[in-house]
Amino acid sequence: MAHPTKAALPHLENLKSVHIIGVCGTLMGAFAAFLKRRGIAVTGSDQNVYPPMSDVLTKAGIQLYSGYRAENLNASGAKPDLVVIGNVINAQNPEARAAIDEGYCYSSLPEAMEKLLLQNTRNLCVSGTHGKTTTSSLLAHVLVTAGRDPNYFIGGVAHDLPFSFNVPNVGKGHPFILEGDEYDTAFWDKVPKFNHYLPDDAILTSVEYDHADIYPDFAAVVRAFEGLITRIRPGGKLIACFEYPAIKDLAAQAAKLGTQVITYGSAPAAGIRFAPARVRVENEKTRFDVMEGDRKVDEVTTLMSGNHNVLNALAVWIECRELGLNPEQIHTGLSTFQGVKRRQEIRGEARGVMVMDDFAHHPTAVRETLKGLRSKYPDRRIVAVFEPRSATSRRKVFQKDYAIAFDEADATFIMVPFDQSKISSDDQFSSDQLVDDISGRGKSGHLMNTVEEGVAQVAAFAKSGDLVAVLSNGGFGGFIPKLLDAIKQG
Repeated sequence: MAHPTKAALPHLENLKSVHIIGVCGTLMGAFAAFLKRRGIAVTGSDQNVYPPMSDVLTKAGIQLYSGYRAENLNASGAKPDLVVIGNVINAQNPEARAAIDEGYCYSSLPEAMEKLLLQNTRNLCVSGTHGKTTTSSLLAHVLVTAGRDPNYFIGGVAHDLPFSFNVPNVGKGHPFILEGDEYDTAFWDKVPKFNHYLPDDAILTSVEYDHADIYPDFAAVVRAFEGLITRIRPGGKLIACFEYPAIKDLAAQAAKLGTQVITYGSAPAAGIRFAPARVRVENEKTRFDVMEGDRKVDEVTTLMSGNHNVLNALAVWIECRELGLNPEQIHTGLSTFQGVKRRQEIRGEARGVMVMDDFAHHPTAVRETLKGLRSKYPDRRIVAVFEPRSATSRRKVFQKDYAIAFDEADATFIMVPFDQSKISSDDQFSSDQLVDDISGRGKSGHLMNTVEEGVAQVAAFAKSGDLVAVLSNGGFGGFIPKLLDAIKQG
C-alpha cells in the first residue's frame, strides 16, 4: 500500500504533544506515561480498556478516547507533533488511516524508541519465546537496587519498579534494558520489534514456536531471531540459554560474526549452569548454586519458583557480572525481587483458597509454571484454570502438547477458546479434546462453556488449602474477582 512520504521524527527535546493509537497495550501505555512524566501533552485512543494498564493511564493523567475516529487526532485542539500507532492497529483503522493519509508525522513504538532514545545508550535486549518480561524486570530491579539508575522498557508491571518505562538518562553508554519482542512492529513494518532496538548485549532466554498468526512455521521464528543476532553491535555479547537446540545454532552463528557468546543452562554443555538436583526450595524461597564447569562460583536466592525462573535469574546474574556489579549488589537485587503482575501473582484468598493469576499460555510455560508451583506449594492441591486466548493457543498446533502440560495439576478446568471466528475450522484448537486427553491421562479434567459457568464450577470444586492457578494472557471476563466473590459467598 502506498503512503505519503514519511516525515522524519523530531528530536525528543522538541516533542510537545503526542497522540497514541492503541494506547492501552502494556508497552504503549508505559510509553505514554513516560512521555507524560517528561511534560509532553499525551492523548490516546483504544477500543478495549482493562487493568492494569487502564489504572496506569488514569494515574498518569492521560486523556483517553474510546474507539477509533479520525477526529481523535486533533481532539485536544492542536495537531500533535507525533502520532504513534500500535501494532494491534490494522491498515483499515480510520484513525491510523487519517494520520498517514493526511501527512501527520507517525511511527510505530519500536521506531520511536530507535530514533528518539536508543542511539547512544548501552542497550541490553532481553528476548525469547518465554521469560522476557520476568527477566527484563529482574535485570532492571537489580540495577536499580545497585544504584545504577538504568533506563528500562518492559512489557509488564513489576511489583518492585514504579514504572514499566523509565528513561532517566539517554547519555552515551548509559544502560537501557529492553524487552525484545519477536512480534511484528506495525502493519506497514512487518519485522520483529527487536529489529529496532540496537542491542549491545542480547539475552536469549528461549526459542520455540509461537505467534502462529504471523509465523507460518518454526523455521520462520528462528529466522526472526537470526535477525536479532546480526544486529548485536560491535563489542556486544550474546547471553544464550542452552536449554534450547535452536539457540545452540544461533550462538554458533553469533560466534562466527565475532560476537562474544556466554552460554547458560542446566546441562554440562552450558558455560555457566545450575544443577536441577541442587535447587532448594525453603520457606517459599528458591536457592541454587552457580557453577562454571565443575566449580561453584556463587549461591543465589530468589523469591521466584520453578527451574524456568532459575534460568531467568541465572541470565540476569551473568549480565550483571558483565556490567561490573559486585556479588553483594547482585545478591541483594536477586533476593528481593517480588515478581511481575500476572506472573504467579497472588490475587487473593477466600475461605482458605488461594487464587493466583498467571500469564502462561504456551504449553511450555504452562508446564513449567505448574511444576514451579508444585515445588513451592507442596502441601496444596493445585487447581489449574486455563483460557485458550492467544493466537497460537486458539489453534490446534499444540493440541497434544497441552495434555501433558497440565500433568502437575490435581484438577484442570479448560475454558472454551476465545473468539475463533477468524480461524479456519480445521485449524481450531478444541477444549473438548483437551479435557478428554487430560482425563485419558488419569487426571481430573473439566470443560467450562462460559465464564459464569466456570466460576461456579471452580468455586464448588475448590476447598480450603487449594491453590487455584488461573492461566490466561487476557482479561478472561473478570474470572478471578468473580471467583473470589463466589468462594467468599460459599
